[in-house]
Amino acid sequence: MRNRKARLAGVAGALAVVAGLAVPAYAQAPAPATVAATVQRDAPTVYGRAAVLMDASSGEVLFSKHAGERMPIASLTKTMTAYLVLKTAKPSDMVQIKSADVAYAEDGGGTTADLRPGDRLPVGELLYGLMLPSGADAAHALARTYGPGVDGFVAKMNTTARELGMNDTHYVNADGLPTPKGDGYSTARDQAKLSAEALRNPLIEKVAGTARHSVDADGEHRSYSWRNTNRLLGTPGAIGLKTGFTRAAGYCLAFAGEHDGRRLVGVLLDESVSSRRFTTAEALLSWGATRQAA
Repeated sequence: MRNRKARLAGVAGALAVVAGLAVPAYAQAPAPATVAATVQRDAPTVYGRAAVLMDASSGEVLFSKHAGERMPIASLTKTMTAYLVLKTAKPSDMVQIKSADVAYAEDGGGTTADLRPGDRLPVGELLYGLMLPSGADAAHALARTYGPGVDGFVAKMNTTARELGMNDTHYVNADGLPTPKGDGYSTARDQAKLSAEALRNPLIEKVAGTARHSVDADGEHRSYSWRNTNRLLGTPGAIGLKTGFTRAAGYCLAFAGEHDGRRLVGVLLDESVSSRRFTTAEALLSWGATRQAA
């Protein structure tokens, strides 16, 4: 990982974006009142429907745009999957890939880590397949193993969300893909809380900040090579964290950065232009670092 003193030297840390839409018709919980945007005059322009920037240590919100509105979050869901798996599993624990894991991702039209049935991979390696290429096959394999069963795992995701104070979040699967019964939902604010907590785990921070990762073949599995979908990486001080996209959710991004030892986390939801979420996150991190230094 990059030197933390240098993090965000040029772009500087920014915090988690909090966002949301009204509760979908299928959602069980009642929709909260619409939260108006509270955007500072000197802040960067944010085109996404919802966003938040937050100090990861204090929880101070530096920027908020519809941060409490519920909406789909696509593959940002996988951050909770990684966080929950590591509450139970060791990085060295082995997970066997089954044909059902591969079929789930392919049938659902999700992005995959190109996992092969029969391979046995350590949890620590599967996390790269989960977070870098955003593998729905990896999410299914992990959820199936550590539920036990996908339904059991999703129930644990929702319990954990409540424990973290994510009271406007409801997960329906471990990957964020749409389902016939509807999508899950969250808010920019809730996802910022999760981002700050998840990045306290050194392995999640390492994985999220890795641009490319390869796994050599051995007696347990074939070789793999994964590239991170997060184009914010490489920006001075940027840490991660997770990209996401579905038609319902738009382009999403959970991001983080550090400047002078202070960490900012942010979330952008429902951006209409893929590349703009990264430039917006960079601008928010730089702006947030300037505010903290003032």
